[in-house]
This record gives sequence, structure tokens and C-alpha cells, in this order.
Amino acid sequence: MQSLLVRPQAVIIRPCGSLNAANAAEFQQQLNAAVLSEQNNALVVDMSQVEALDSAGLMALVSTLNLAKVHQKRLSLCSVSSSVRIVFELTQLDRVFEIFESISGFELAAA
Repeated sequence: MQSLLVRPQAVIIRPCGSLNAANAAEFQQQLNAAVLSEQNNALVVDMSQVEALDSAGLMALVSTLNLAKVHQKRLSLCSVSSSVRIVFELTQLDRVFEIFESISGFELAAA
């Protein structure tokens, strides 16, 4: 289950539980819809409630990042737990994604 918050110029998506092969397609559809929306120019994925991330979940994020770049939109991650952050570090995707410690970190950078 995920929650969706819309703020001026940004959409915040908060996935919960595991992002894996069982739910990656649905997760990616929600991310793509947020990127393609003309109501915002940024998407933040708040990872604070994500307990696990497998290759399918990671691929959904990478695909959405590519889509965001094509549409000249910003995709950021925040509140990534240490157990999930290791996946980004091992794949060196921590160098590709803009990752903030918290949502307030993103808001400060966006201001």
C-alpha cells in the first residue's frame, strides 16, 4: 500500500513494506503517472516505510528516473533506511539518484 501527497510543484509517494516482484509493476504505474502529470515538476519517493527492495523494485525506480529525465522532471528519494540504502550502494545507484535524509531536506533544496 502506498500513499500519495500532492504539494505545490511536487508529488510525494510513500510506498510501504517491500518493493518487490509482486508489486513492482503497480508501483511503477503510480510513479509513471506522477511523472507524467502536468501538475508538478518533481517527484519524491519517501522510502521511510520501505522494509525491503529487490531488483524488480529497484528497476521500477530506475525506469521512472529515466522517464523523469526525458520529461525534464526531478525524481528524488528520501528517508532511505540503512538496510535499503545498501542496495543502492552495492549497485552504485546512490551516485545516480538524488537521495535526501528526510523530506525536509528535499524541501530545503527545492526552496
